[in-house]
Amino acid sequence: MKCKRVEFVADVVQYEIGKDMEDGFANWTDVVTQGWIVTDFLVKITREDGTIVCPYIKNRRGYTFIGEGDYIITDADGTKHVCGADKIWKRYEKVD
Repeated sequence: MKCKRVEFVADVVQYEIGKDMEDGFANWTDVVTQGWIVTDFLVKITREDGTIVCPYIKNRRGYTFIGEGDYIITDADGTKHVCGADKIWKRYEKVD
């Protein structure tokens, strides 16, 4: 069966540190040692105590870590997703 994704409107905002856009942070050492994902382009924030953390979005699929240049998408039902700058404008188009 082939299906077409239903059209819907979503808020699309490029991630910025310090704007409370993420759902939380994970310690850099946990991200690296757990082997969850490729870590080359992740946003890394150094806190005052020297701890390095990575921001993430939490949804029903689990944690999605935010990479440099990524966008945060918020669907009408409040569900959040992360999309890379290389794919965002292939998947979404701007509406007024």
